[in-house]
Amino acid sequence: MVTPNRGATAKLVFDIVTGPTRAKLADGREMLFFSLPGRRPAPVEDRRPLPERKPDQSQLRFDRSTGQWVIVAALRQDRTYKPPPDQCPLCPGPTGLTSEVPAPDYDVVVFENRFPSLSGSGVAPVPGGVGFVSAPGHGHCEVICFSSDHTGSFAGLAPPHARLVVDAWRHRTAELMAFPGVEQVFCFENRGEEIGVTLTHPHGQIYGYPYLTPRTAAMLEQARRHRKAHGNNLFADMLAREVAEGSRIVARTVSFTAFVPFAARWPVEVHVYPNRFVHNLIELTDHELDGFTQIYLDVLGRFDRMYAGPLPYISALHQYADAQEQDEGYFHVELMSIRRSATKLKYLAASESAMGAFISDVTPESVAQRLRELR
Repeated sequence: MVTPNRGATAKLVFDIVTGPTRAKLADGREMLFFSLPGRRPAPVEDRRPLPERKPDQSQLRFDRSTGQWVIVAALRQDRTYKPPPDQCPLCPGPTGLTSEVPAPDYDVVVFENRFPSLSGSGVAPVPGGVGFVSAPGHGHCEVICFSSDHTGSFAGLAPPHARLVVDAWRHRTAELMAFPGVEQVFCFENRGEEIGVTLTHPHGQIYGYPYLTPRTAAMLEQARRHRKAHGNNLFADMLAREVAEGSRIVARTVSFTAFVPFAARWPVEVHVYPNRFVHNLIELTDHELDGFTQIYLDVLGRFDRMYAGPLPYISALHQYADAQEQDEGYFHVELMSIRRSATKLKYLAASESAMGAFISDVTPESVAQRLRELR
């Protein structure tokens, strides 16, 4: 490893073992370039006059009525909102004056979010007492750009490029899981303005939460109860039953299975599971990572063939640490869309938003059949 001086200009580190080329943005945020074989990124100095980052930019507040933490991050009101294509902050910026990615080009790049919901290191918060409880919003938030092509999409990536994104997810998962106070690492993508995306450049985000999120905590609790009652892993049993029944299977390979879940909440919802139990991307073999890339591209391709235009979706990678509290967690991806027909969207209105009681407008079996036909 070669580490140059730590002056005000771009600071680059190339690690032959872990792969990415590291750089620093003008306000000190870290950036990592992941490159395809035979390509080497060439970051330039970030010359933008960015304001100094402030510590404790967000706050956690404990909601005693639900037992859940709420993140309050007022600085996010200032984040970039639907810029014109020629002002996209995720496109390459060869001058070092226009972009969050000061470089003439890139394959995949990851950098700390300029407007993070969580930032800084610290111990995981523990609610106590009987009054209002708050804590610093420690954690980590990163942006991952899948490609330098502003008009591209994950589904349109060539398999080696898509695998590079998976490798970047895996690298960041391993590194963030080791951060002090990080309890859960969440890689995700929001695609489409209907979902609420404000930057159309193909990208996702990676969060390092200082606590287990409510959905994760609930799923793990169900898994613990299932283990106690039946002696098996809940998610493995669910996968086995989906495979045995077959009516909701979308695609199945040697290593992975994609299916519409029995109790799907969303108009289009597909879960992708490895066929063997692992906690996270780190535990998958190289062969399995290739298989994951293949089936993930397959499902996203089917999504985009459902209607005349690209399907808006959320992609959520459920990963778990190899720790006692999360030991029952089975790595999987949940893909979901609010589009319920070619011209209609599913809005999360009173029943879903206020009561958490989802009402589905379509049967999971009919959605699975439709997706199976979209080869």
